Amino acid sequence: MKALWNELTSTQVPPPLWLIVLSGCAALAIVAYPPAWHISRGLITIAHEGGHALAAVLTRRKLRGIRLHSDTSGVTLTKGNPTGLGMIATAAAGYVAPSLIGMGAAWLVAAGYIALLLWTVLAFLVCMLLMIRNLFGAVTLLVVGGAVFALSYFAPPAIQAVSAYLAVWFLLVGGVRPILELQTKRRRGRAPDSDADQLARLTRIPGTLWVLLFLLVSAAALAAGGYLLVREVLTLNVP
Repeated sequence: MKALWNELTSTQVPPPLWLIVLSGCAALAIVAYPPAWHISRGLITIAHEGGHALAAVLTRRKLRGIRLHSDTSGVTLTKGNPTGLGMIATAAAGYVAPSLIGMGAAWLVAAGYIALLLWTVLAFLVCMLLMIRNLFGAVTLLVVGGAVFALSYFAPPAIQAVSAYLAVWFLLVGGVRPILELQTKRRRGRAPDSDADQLARLTRIPGTLWVLLFLLVSAAALAAGGYLLVREVLTLNVP
């Protein structure tokens, strides 16, 4: 147990700045290029539904299940008071979860805790797997979890570090696009039951303002997370 703890809390030297910037550019390209985004968007959905589920548990709502669909959509089913702070927090958590998770992951990566990050992600995926209620969702989590386990167990530290930086950049950048897509759908009348519209009915605050709040939180997380990712390297390079 002590050896495992030492492994998890060991730190790695960050890769060079150019590699960190390159991983950020790669993440931006994945998010901006429609075919790549269509394939990778499911990872953002996992974080989105995980955010709903975590908020439900923290506010003492009963978590009934999570579904992930092949069109990269998802749904988290909870039981409890249909109004009140618990329901509001649960509905509000989804769209900001990828960005906030990305910011937390950026802190771990910047501090060199790559192994701890990978095993935290594995634990997160296992908890979600226990609540999955459809076959596609279960297969998706098993594939993603298997890839993370292989990376943490077999890959050399340098590959782990680069992969971690790419994943964190992807969460930070990819957390913004679904919010922009949400407002586009709402403007066209194609998302009457979106999280923002549910929150509007719960709070009487217009859905557009909720979308703006989601966007502000995600943009702030992107700025803070991006700073964390490059700060350590810039500090090391200061004479």
